[in-house]
Parts: sequence; C-alpha cells; structure tokens
Amino acid sequence: MHELPFGSLYRHDFARVAVAVPRVRVADPAYNVEQTLLLARQAAADSVVLTVFPELGLSCYTADDLFHQDALDDAVQAALAQVVAASADIDTVLVVGAPVRTQGRLFNCAIAVCRGVVLGAVPKSYLPNYREFYEKRQFAAARENLETHVTIAGQRVPFGADLLFTASNLDGFVFHLEICEDGWVPLPPSGYAALAGATVLVNLSASNIVIGKADYRRALCTSHSARYLAAYLYSAAGHGESTTDLAWDGQALVCENGDLLAEGERFADHPQLVTADLDLRRLAADRLRTTSFADNVHDHRDRLTRLRRIEVELPIPAGVVDLRRDIERFPYVPADSAVRNERCAEVRHIQVEGLSTRMRATGIERVVIGVSGGLDSTLALIVAAETMDRLGLPRANVLAYTMPGFATSTRTRTDAHRLMDALGVTAREIDIRPSATQMLRDLGHPAADGAPQYDITYENVQAGERTSHLFRLANQHNALVIGTGDLSELALGWCTFGVGDHMAHYSVNASVPKTLIKYLIAWSVETAQFGPAAGEVLASILRTEISPELVPDTDSSAPSQSSEATVGPYELQDFHLYYLLRFGYLPSRIAYLARHAWSDPSRGQWPELIPTDQRNAYDLATIKHWLAEFLRRFIQTSQFKRSTLPNAPKVGSGGSLSPRGDWRAPSDASAAAWLDELARNVPQD
Repeated sequence: MHELPFGSLYRHDFARVAVAVPRVRVADPAYNVEQTLLLARQAAADSVVLTVFPELGLSCYTADDLFHQDALDDAVQAALAQVVAASADIDTVLVVGAPVRTQGRLFNCAIAVCRGVVLGAVPKSYLPNYREFYEKRQFAAARENLETHVTIAGQRVPFGADLLFTASNLDGFVFHLEICEDGWVPLPPSGYAALAGATVLVNLSASNIVIGKADYRRALCTSHSARYLAAYLYSAAGHGESTTDLAWDGQALVCENGDLLAEGERFADHPQLVTADLDLRRLAADRLRTTSFADNVHDHRDRLTRLRRIEVELPIPAGVVDLRRDIERFPYVPADSAVRNERCAEVRHIQVEGLSTRMRATGIERVVIGVSGGLDSTLALIVAAETMDRLGLPRANVLAYTMPGFATSTRTRTDAHRLMDALGVTAREIDIRPSATQMLRDLGHPAADGAPQYDITYENVQAGERTSHLFRLANQHNALVIGTGDLSELALGWCTFGVGDHMAHYSVNASVPKTLIKYLIAWSVETAQFGPAAGEVLASILRTEISPELVPDTDSSAPSQSSEATVGPYELQDFHLYYLLRFGYLPSRIAYLARHAWSDPSRGQWPELIPTDQRNAYDLATIKHWLAEFLRRFIQTSQFKRSTLPNAPKVGSGGSLSPRGDWRAPSDASAAAWLDELARNVPQD
C-alpha cells in the first residue's frame, strides 16, 4: 500500500465502512433499489470501501406471503440486475439483502457486489419461528441448500453460508456475511468465520423494535466484536417497513473489538449512512498475541478449512483520505473525566495491593523511600502512605529521605519536606554531597576538585550514592526499599543501572507511564484526598520541570536540567511507547497516528486538567525525530536495564516491561530495521 500517499488512511491499514438504512416501500423493489443506489453513491463519494444494507432491503422484510408471488420475484431480480449494473460505476462494495429462488426453494440472502460483479450470495442460516417471527413459512435455511453456485443477474456466483470475502489489496480486510438471527444464536456463523480469518463481520438485519431491544442489540454487537477480536457491522430495517403488527427503528451500529465506533439515529424518517474507520492492524495485533484464539482455531480446523474464500479488489481511492477516527493523545489517560477518575482509583488500588501483599508476605512493617520533590517519588510516597493505612500501621513506618546532591534545587527540596510533613511520614534528610565527593575523589574525577566536568560519571555517582544509602537504611531499620522509577523512564533507559534508581526491593511505579503519574497526582489534588496542605504542595510538584537534578547551574531556585530536552517530550514518547509495546506497529504507522493525534490542538478531546496554554502540538518532522530517538533507546540501548528489574505490579493493558511479564527481548538487538522503516516511509512534513 506504499504507493498511496502517507496521508491516506488506507496506506496504514485502516478501512472506511458504512452501514446504510434507506427508505423503503413494502414489495416495491423498483423504489427500494433507487434508495439503495442513492446511499451507495454517497458512500463511494465518501471513500467507503464496504457499504452494508438491511435484511431483504430490496423487497422489504415484511412482505410476508407476497414473497411467494412471481411478480415480486421478477421485480426483485430486476432490482438485483440494476444494482449489479450500477455498481460498475460506484466505488464501494455493496452488500444488499434480497430473496433468492433456487432449487425450488426461497432463500433469504445477503449478496455482495463490486464493480459489476456479483461476488457471492449467502443464505440465512437460522430462521426464527417464534413470537412475532414466521420466516420458515416463506424461506428455507442455508442447511437446506444443495448447490455451491446460483445465477444472479446472469452471473454464476458462489452460493452458501461458507463464504469469506478476502481483499487482495488491503491487508487484513476479510469480511463475512450473516443475517439477523444468525448473530443471536449461541454459536453464530460469524464466530467460525472469525476463527477462519474474517476481521469484518457483517449482519444484515430487519429486527423489529420493542422496549429495551436497542440496548440489547448494542450490547450483543459490541460483545460479539470483543469476543471475536473483529469489527461488527449491523444494519436494521427502518422507516417504510410494514407496521401492521410491528415497528422498526433502523438501528445502525459499527463496533470494533468491544468498542462502539458509530451508531445512527433510530426512528429516523430519512435515509442514513453511518460510517466508521476500522483499524485492521489493531485487530491483527490482538489476534497475533492472543494464543488462545489460535488454539480455538485448531479445535475447529475441520470446519474452518471447508470455508470458501473469494478474492475481491476493493475500490480504494488513490488520493489522500483523512482519518476520521479519534486517536487519543494520551492513550494511558482517558480524556473523559469520569472514566479517568475510575482509572486513577483502579491504578492506586493495584499499587497499594501489590505493596501491601509484599509486606505481609515478608513480615516487614517499614519501608524506606527517597523523596526528591518530583513526580515519581511523590506518587510512590502516596502509595506507601496508603499502604500503611491499609495494613493498619502508622504512616510513621514510612521512612522518607530527601537526599540533596550537587544540583538539588530549593524548590524541589522544599516541596519534598512539605509533602513528607503533610502526609505524616517519618521525614529525614541525608546530604549526599560529601560521600559523592569522596567517591569522585577515589575515582580521580576532576569534579572532586571543583572542575565543571559534568559527565555521566558525575551524574551516576549521585544516583548511586542515593540508592546505596537507601539500601543500607533498609538494613538498619528492617525495611523494604521502595522503587520510584516509572514505565516511561524504563522504556527510554532513563535510569541509573544497578546501584541506582534502577534497583529496589519492590517498585510501585514500574508499569505506570509518566503521563499517567501526572494525572494520578492531579486526581489526588482534585479529590482532596490528603487535605489542603498536601494538595498545595502536590500542585507545586505538578508545575515543576521534570529533571534528574544532577548537573548544577548558577540558579539553584528551580531545576535547571530538563529530562525532556534529552529523551523527548514524555507525552509524545508515551504515545510512541503505547503503540509499539501494545501492538507492535510499524514506526511509520505510529508516526501517522501521532500526527493525527498531535498535529492540531483543536482536534479531539483534551483532558480538562491540561490548561489551554499547555496543549502542545507536534508536526510530523518533530514526531519523526523523537520517534527515532525512542526506537534507538527502546530497541537497542536500554533492554539490559529492563532484563533485571525488581518486582512490581502490572497496572494496565498498555503493558509492563518486566522480563517476567509482558516484555522479553534481547539486550543486544539492533534498531536498524525500525529506524530504516521510519526513514523510508515517513516524509519530513
């Protein structure tokens, strides 16, 4: 797909699909085909490659015994021929519903048409014959079919419930057709199709409306898509169906892997076209990693191998097709405040559960923690304090130490003491400058004599001294050292290996990214969890520059060293981390998603806790630069640090980097393949 422009969603394995609900007239195929083609042309003009219409839409579902009339059959055949002829000039695959006579029986069918060719016809497998439904009076079920082909519009085409339609020009786009009741049975045909590789499951439905049924349909379709790691398109009959005994709401749904992407207006008296952009690559990534999905395929292989595959070339537009799907800037932080608050509470519970369980298991009742006045140690200190509350121990059992070094600012040092006081933990201070100076002198480092040589040794001596003190303090007080480093730093290798902030007895933040840590702290302030004094200092910490504070500056009032100037903006690098770790996407696809999410501050929803003046934007060149830095660090230079991580609880589906959990990788891998793909396939602007 690389011949398509970078800005086309189809180049990056997205696909725009549509669910159509046209106006209809009962037993009037000439009118119904007009309305069908009207919406089909609208869909094609909107760059849609698959457009789905309701069950028996060319005849209407409610024709009852009129289905056995030759006049209606002739009119339906003429309408089908018109659809096929018109499709030659309509750039979308059409899936229409119509009755088909064959073998002396009448079948309720879904018929796929593309560019003048009938791709295949799929009869309904399960005919409801209960309550208000009497389909067996008119129709035969798919199991009664004796033929593999049928003639439609003069073409001999595949016929049966065993058809899969595979796109030859869009990787991962395989669609399957089922009809209404087929999706309601315990083992639906689309389930087997999904196991056989179908990613886009299509349901042409009529489905009259009664109280509560719309909610049930929605739940059924979203759960169906989640169970089968697929998209599910659902089109129900609407305005114009007979209301002799029933009513129709025309519910149109597009779901993907448990999410509702789009839904139309119910009870509309006008035609509707509901579109959504499917993420085929995301579905493929989840199926690839879910080994139980493959095991299920194996258990049903005899049935799956009998499915017939029909190749289709999708009418993909050659130009730019902008993505109309929401891509959250902060994949670890929901933009919706209610969801975000639930997420924050859940993360805190997981962290406290992890630490409290470890303390119970060891019988140790104290913890030692270094508090810098920065984000990570702040969250870890909060978790430690809440763990003591949960265990019924005094917060004084949290032995918190601020350890100023050569570049510690007045602001962070003051905030550290204020926070320790506000939380009621045992607060101490150890000045590491004398011991760090002695080590520099032992090493023969010029900085020991005042030379401004601020290299990596100079920085790591301080980080090592802090950690060495913490471990010896833990020995002295029979305590556990609590690690404070976060997921973002581990991904970037932004930590000091071994006797440094890399190591602890137990880490609480190791699978929490920097962007989420900010919101966990902001949530604590917003919900006033620790009182006004703590809220005030937490707000100050949130406003402080993220810094290791290891290189001194003439101004010691605030941090002078910027982590983000070296490793990149954490909000952008967390975005890159999520899509690489969670889905394994190509770098070019990650860059495409990042540009969509970050290039325009006015697009999409922002978490309201971010002030307007801090709502950043990044152009493609900037994204490409920092993504290259991320890939180099993540793939090539930092794995050895992650291979020897302390224990820590996993908190989210975005993953962890523990070698005992989500991520196992060689420490001597090359990032060349990733960097080459990025360079080749991502333009500068």
